[in-house]
Amino acid sequence: MSQNRKDDLELKVVTKEHTQDSLDLLNYVFQVTNQDVSQIGESQMALWKKPIFEQSSILGWFSKNKLISQMVVYPFSVNIHGRAYKMGGVTGVGTYPEYAGLGLMNDLMKESLTLMREKGQTISYLFPYSIPYYRKKGWEIISDVITYTVRDTQIPKPYDVPGRIERVSFHDKDIRKAYEQFSKKENGAMIRNELAWDEHFKWERDDLIACVYYDAKEQPTGYMYYKVENETFFVQEMIFNNEEARRGLWNFIGAHFSMVYYVKGKIFANEPLSFFLEDGEIEEKISPYYMARIVDVEEFLRGFPFTSYAKQAIVLKVNDPMLEWNQDVFKLTFENGQKVERVSEDTPVDASLDIQTLVTLLLNYKRAKDLKEIGRIEATNATISYLEELIPDNQPWFSDYF
Repeated sequence: MSQNRKDDLELKVVTKEHTQDSLDLLNYVFQVTNQDVSQIGESQMALWKKPIFEQSSILGWFSKNKLISQMVVYPFSVNIHGRAYKMGGVTGVGTYPEYAGLGLMNDLMKESLTLMREKGQTISYLFPYSIPYYRKKGWEIISDVITYTVRDTQIPKPYDVPGRIERVSFHDKDIRKAYEQFSKKENGAMIRNELAWDEHFKWERDDLIACVYYDAKEQPTGYMYYKVENETFFVQEMIFNNEEARRGLWNFIGAHFSMVYYVKGKIFANEPLSFFLEDGEIEEKISPYYMARIVDVEEFLRGFPFTSYAKQAIVLKVNDPMLEWNQDVFKLTFENGQKVERVSEDTPVDASLDIQTLVTLLLNYKRAKDLKEIGRIEATNATISYLEELIPDNQPWFSDYF
């Protein structure tokens, strides 16, 4: 019966003429109420969704030309150990519940990943509404978010810094300038194009204030998005390119001492905030944040910036639950330039791992030794040591949300 029902459906590209159907689907799946829509305004909501149809790849299942399931892929780029990679950002995923159990989303994922491969998007990111579900499809956790609460008495005393803070408009060019420098040195970070900046704090920006730290040479070296309400200073994003900028931004927070009892915020890497504060007994909570999956193993490895210790060849056997082109044995050689080739299954293998483990290993969210200990990699201790030498030791950082 289910298969017969699926036979009546059509998988095709979602276009502008389906804008309202797409909005209705997303509103239903993500429980956006009529009150929410009226507060935002239907025209404003449609305007916010306009970039989806103009710049993204959208595939959907249709029943008699009515959209009943969809997946959106944004054209983004990320910095992986200093090298820019095209990234397919998955969002807008949803299916009406009466069509559940037909395998519609699995088909949309497979087709969307195929399109990503054709466009050279060798890696994909997404925010998981169910980690187990996306893990089964080949994605794995690659970043964390740490939420913290600092009491007013724990706010550091003013530091002596040569620069200054200035409050600016939300899209000030100096914010982008500071972030561009920051993203070049942070592994995993979004290389924000216009679409990425447009998505950044899209729903919260009317409530946020922006400020920039300028050094003694009037160069923007840090910035912060924040809001002050209910006697709490909320740090939505703090970016700094050096310690001076961080101290300057915390000086600005401290200037609100008489107005707030708490400072609450988020950091997206293992930043030693408790060591930075004189009174480091603060409340912190760590949670998984974004997941990633490698779309095309061969191409991803071909451009991967291995360390200078990459000398001897290594053979990897990769298992992918969804993409047959990744289900193979890959040999990496480095003698005459970095090369990747597919080899026969009877070739001696140095390490066996699944696609989920491969992405978290290469992005350095988890080290090879730790992955071996929990049974995620099959390899000798010598191979594990070599993998730890091969992969740059840069912790991933990612703060965007789409």
